Amino acid sequence: VSALISLSFGGAIGLMFLMLGCALPTYNAYWPLFLLFFYILSPIPHCISRRVVDDTDSASHACKELAIFLTTGIVVSAFGLPIIFARANVIAWGACALVLTGNIVIFATIMGFFLVFGSNDDFSWQQW
Repeated sequence: VSALISLSFGGAIGLMFLMLGCALPTYNAYWPLFLLFFYILSPIPHCISRRVVDDTDSASHACKELAIFLTTGIVVSAFGLPIIFARANVIAWGACALVLTGNIVIFATIMGFFLVFGSNDDFSWQQW
């Protein structure tokens, strides 16, 4: 229960940084909200590969490697988009810093979710 509470707190803090980068009166540009798509898309390849790949074999699987590659591309794109927005003067550099801080917190929270709830024990989220 404490892990779930700390993960939800981390997600709330990350979204707070994203909203601050958008809604502060000095920045007032909501283009970084497109990062919500990256937050939704990032766990999908891993979830699909866990359903497809049988973990009894210790060898590396192509499906798992593809999922890692796609997830890495999504995460790198999520960090690159605010920098491109800031370089194109769509958002301010301060907003870019707040959004990047939110990215770090959100992706650490997503990774923490898979580390905490990713094991295949009796209390795993996959059993629900």
